[in-house]
Amino acid sequence: MSGSPWYPSPGGPGDPPPPGWQPPSESPPPLWGPAPGGPPPAGPPGGSPGWAPGMLGAAHKPGAMPLRPLGLGDLYDAAFRIIRFNPRATVGSSVLVAAVAMALPVLVTAVVTLAVGLSAESSGGDTADELGSLTALGALGLGSALQYVGLIFVTGMIAHVTAAAAIGRRLTLGEAWAATRGSRWRLVGITVLIGLLWLVLLLGYVLMSVVVLVATSSWELPLAWFVVTGPAVVALGCWLWIRLTYLAVPALMVERTGVFAGLGRAYALTRRQFWRTFGIGLLTLVVTSVAAQILTVPFAIVGSVLSVAISDPEVALLLMVVVNALGTVVSTAFVAPLTAAVASLQYLDQRIRKEAYDIELMTQAGITAP
Repeated sequence: MSGSPWYPSPGGPGDPPPPGWQPPSESPPPLWGPAPGGPPPAGPPGGSPGWAPGMLGAAHKPGAMPLRPLGLGDLYDAAFRIIRFNPRATVGSSVLVAAVAMALPVLVTAVVTLAVGLSAESSGGDTADELGSLTALGALGLGSALQYVGLIFVTGMIAHVTAAAAIGRRLTLGEAWAATRGSRWRLVGITVLIGLLWLVLLLGYVLMSVVVLVATSSWELPLAWFVVTGPAVVALGCWLWIRLTYLAVPALMVERTGVFAGLGRAYALTRRQFWRTFGIGLLTLVVTSVAAQILTVPFAIVGSVLSVAISDPEVALLLMVVVNALGTVVSTAFVAPLTAAVASLQYLDQRIRKEAYDIELMTQAGITAP
């Protein structure tokens, strides 16, 4: 595979290139080419001649990904390469958003602690403790909401970072942010629309379940209701996630479409590709969830130890919020970039499979197909 000035060839700096590596100016070898000194090639199954863009096999690789349909290994390799070679625009943006959002509950808790004296030993007694807990929980909830809004823009930025990385360009944090100009409000709009879609689905199922529970005094009907409808609702949620929402943000950002057009593009790109897209998306969700738990466990342990070791409730509460905020920042630094990069790569992969988008990427990278 070829390298680029932004995405080096395999091996570290100064290492000799591995066998078979070619500079980007050379044409790729035929997919079904003859072995050196061997007999002429028999040709691919079906008689199609030689290498062509979009075939699974040898391909140009001007950037983080080979310009052909991607396998699972290609997707994850490209995702980690994008994060590695664009750290400020991926990890940096995620950390910045999480740090700013989590600074709010820390500051609010610190101010209230100093001003009111959140302690069970203060004049307020138990009321002070309750006020402190409610303040901390409310501030953490507000910080999480702000982080969610900020990560919406991070996801849009990483979509542009991924599209640029596919042709060998590295975007800085400022360039990635500038690339979202003109699409930011549409990005917020599509996020709100997706949120409303999930809210309607959840509330509709809850209301129907309440009606079933109230309308009968026996337990057989509610049990049958949940046994039948529970898996059905989960299946519907998975279908909506993949067909309408999973690739909507990359489509909206890269193609600069409208809100509903982004949903339509996601639906079109995942047609007859549901199970493959769902499998990779679910695997990514499991991997990032497990990694997030592993990353936050040490902070949870430290917070528990400090809450027991420190006798002053004011200080213990503040330290708990600080430790929780640090754990959130660390987990976000891994989860947000990887999740957004994999989704953006799947969007590019589906366009390559369905629309021969690899040819357009080769043109953008300055590569002439043989």
